[in-house]
Amino acid sequence: MHLNTVVAALNPIALRFGPFEIHWYGAIIACAVLIALTLSVREGRRRGIKDDHFYDYILWALPAAIICARAYYVIFEWGYYSQHTDQIIAVWDGGIAIYGSLIGAFAVMYFFCKYNHLSIWLMLDVVSPTVILAQAMGRWGNFMNQEAFGVITSKAFLLKLHLPEFIINQMYIGGHYRVPTYLYESVWDLLGFIVLFSLRHRLHLFKRGEVFLSYVIWYSAGRFVIEGMRTDSLMLGSLRVSQWLSLILFVTAITLIIVRRHQKKSPWYMDGSDEQIAQTK
Repeated sequence: MHLNTVVAALNPIALRFGPFEIHWYGAIIACAVLIALTLSVREGRRRGIKDDHFYDYILWALPAAIICARAYYVIFEWGYYSQHTDQIIAVWDGGIAIYGSLIGAFAVMYFFCKYNHLSIWLMLDVVSPTVILAQAMGRWGNFMNQEAFGVITSKAFLLKLHLPEFIINQMYIGGHYRVPTYLYESVWDLLGFIVLFSLRHRLHLFKRGEVFLSYVIWYSAGRFVIEGMRTDSLMLGSLRVSQWLSLILFVTAITLIIVRRHQKKSPWYMDGSDEQIAQTK
């Protein structure tokens, strides 16, 4: 007799306090932001950037990132949300776009650095390795919500990846096992963090701005490939929205590195802030 497969998914709600709920998605994102902030502050001290600049920045950047991440997602899914307007702000159920959050955070950083007379390239260099680490952690929020998955596959395929049982069970979505593309991207982001974290302190390797541009190249390359494996992505023509944006960012970052190397003599990342450079002269 054939028995239907029944696999229990993990509870996406971490804690309940009466009518209030704390979702794993939000808890994981909050932890990722806190770790990224802590590491950025430590690196900022070495590069001559005051701690308060990071704390002040995050107060503005975090809400902007959340709003832009949700807006990005809703815009490209307007066909659905135009009929379910009450769900537009339901970010706790997932449905936020990482690229949207990065756009919001970058816009805030641009104006923040202008206002505080900071080098935006240096600030981006300091935070970008920790951002990709936060992205690696954030994908586990997608795991808890059973989103950011790939095509239908078999349990045998997942077992070949040597995944623990709880991950395999969580990949049973809509009556089928799914390729864990969230995991692929999490691993890719973690590798990117290790590479940038290991190399950025090498003398005369990165010009100012190139740690950030290397992050863009690494992340966009991986995102382009992995996004093509997903089945729940936002589409724009023949490619997914994130693939188009990844392609644009990849080419732009490489071009900027080449152009900036030839146009002017930029300081090295390890030289630190303009104040530190002035003190050494």
